[in-house]
Formats: sequence, structure tokens, C-alpha cells
Amino acid sequence: MRKIIVGAFISLDGVMQAPGGPEEDPIGGFKFGGWVAPLFDEKMGAAIGEMFANPFDLLLGRKTYDIFAAHWPYADKNDPIGPLFDRINKYVATRNPGFKTTWQNSHVLGADTVAAVKALKGGDGPDLLTQGSTDFLKTLFEHDLVDEINVFTFPVILGKGKRLFGDASFPRALTLVASSTSENGIVISKYARAGVVTTGSFEFETPTEAELERRRNLT
Repeated sequence: MRKIIVGAFISLDGVMQAPGGPEEDPIGGFKFGGWVAPLFDEKMGAAIGEMFANPFDLLLGRKTYDIFAAHWPYADKNDPIGPLFDRINKYVATRNPGFKTTWQNSHVLGADTVAAVKALKGGDGPDLLTQGSTDFLKTLFEHDLVDEINVFTFPVILGKGKRLFGDASFPRALTLVASSTSENGIVISKYARAGVVTTGSFEFETPTEAELERRRNLT
């Protein structure tokens, strides 16, 4: 079975919109496109290289696919990411039934995206790595399809913008597999599945009258 691995650049307040440049995704009047570039450093680059080191296919929402397809096939061939992305399979989630891919080794997931992803996940092949794809991630989280999350948290607060997690996130416990901090303060964290969310309590075994009154006031 293949794992679905999320790779996400996020701000401290969880925004992941338009990390790469001002014109990448200005939807909603987002004003801070390109917020990753000033903070990107050597250790961050090494972490990206590590994430791309094992075989993988890309699993992308259409908007991110469009961004990648307009950039990576035309990138400097000395940048190893361009040839890598050209070579591997790219699976695209789109609501547009007439969508046609223009990038080699690209495949549209079809009308039933969830079924298509489950089929891919249950088949043979390398792991499936997402990049960006905020809307598509909501679907993956909602259907509990994500196995691992690589989060790169940048020391910046962006306010409004598209976020990694939303109300559709499926409750799930995670294990912190690895964590480090780069020279520019980027927190690099890898999380893996750890079963269901467990709860406990710091409350008194016998609640006080004040606590009982507080609970009554909640309703």
C-alpha cells in the first residue's frame, strides 16, 4: 500500500497560500505572495531534498498543478527538481470534467476523486506526495487518507489566507517523528499517524458546586 504524504509550507498562524511568488495565488486579495523566499535557507533546502529523496508520485489539486505545469517544465535544468517532476507521474484532482493536461506523465483522477485516490493508495507504486493543493487537502483530511505530514513552519504571521487545516480535518492523533529548526527559524517537523485522539481530565473526581454551576451556565 502506498502512503499519502503531505508537504506544506505554513506561516505561524497556519496560512499556506502563495508561498512562491506574488502572482502565484492572489485569490481573495492575498497580499503576501512570496513570503517563503526571504526566509528560505540551506537547512530548509536540505529538508526539501530529503523529502524528495525517496521515490514518489505527485498528488495535486488543479490550481497547484497549473502553477507547477507553468513553471517546472521551463525551469533551469541544473535545478534537479524540474527534471524530477517531469519524469514522475502527476495525479490531478479537478472538478472540471473537460480538463486536459499539458505536462508529460500527468493523469486526471476523474469524477470520483476519493475513489480514485483510494485506488491509487491501495495499489503498487511509490508514495504519493502532495504539495500546496489547499482545497484538495481538505478532501484528503476529511476522508482520513493522509499518512504523514511534513510541515515547514515559517516565523511569520500572515492573517487571512488559505490554511492547511480547516473544519474538514478528520480528528486523528499524530506522532512527532522528527523536528529541527533552521538558521532562519523555520521549524521543520514530520508527523505520522498514531491512531485515534485520546482524552483525559485534570478535573476533580467530585466536581465542586462552583464547577457544577459553571456547567449549567454553559447550556
